[in-house]
Amino acid sequence: MTARRTRDNRAVALVLTAALGTGAWMLYDGSQTRHPPQPSPSDAFAAAPAQSGGQIPGTPSTAPPAPPLPASVPVRIKIPSIKVDAPVTLLNLDKTGQLQVPDDNNRNLAGWYQGGPAPGAAGNAIMDGHVDTEQGPAVFYNLGSLHKGNTVEVDRKDGTAALFSIDAIEVYEKNAFPSSRVYGATKDAQLRLITCGGGYSKDTGYLGNVVLYAHLTGSKHV
Repeated sequence: MTARRTRDNRAVALVLTAALGTGAWMLYDGSQTRHPPQPSPSDAFAAAPAQSGGQIPGTPSTAPPAPPLPASVPVRIKIPSIKVDAPVTLLNLDKTGQLQVPDDNNRNLAGWYQGGPAPGAAGNAIMDGHVDTEQGPAVFYNLGSLHKGNTVEVDRKDGTAALFSIDAIEVYEKNAFPSSRVYGATKDAQLRLITCGGGYSKDTGYLGNVVLYAHLTGSKHV
């Protein structure tokens, strides 16, 4: 990775940390189905991952990491274990500095923060999706039921699919969201998927976020 790319990656992490804050209110929570699966403790990090030189190693699954791919815009995300097959929309920060969210009129839609690394490219790609909407369960409703080693596939505009292996899935309360761990810069190609979770209160909505951590293991033509 070049020095410039490293600086850009870290700058993106700072922007996201400032823009998203605790992350707890990033996604809409208006449906009547407020009991999405929550991550199993066995699929969380065994211990808090140490940070070294901006790297967030996590707890790698059995699949070895692959070299980063050239950057390309994501167009679709597939998670076979939970039957997710959804188009990807591009997200920016809004006028208040908050990360935009996918249109809640489309339950089967994920979003990618295009101010950061593309999925499969060097760095930490950030994607989010609704857990539910007023119409019912949405694209990432079952994110918490995934396990270490499950596969996430992100189809890209250049005709390749970036293949990721899940390292951990964790749930965080809104006042304990580890921004540096979730959004921090990485030297290799990693992916974060984020949705609401952590219980539900009628007065305040969802109490936290579910975060999936994964690393690039390969690619294929689609």
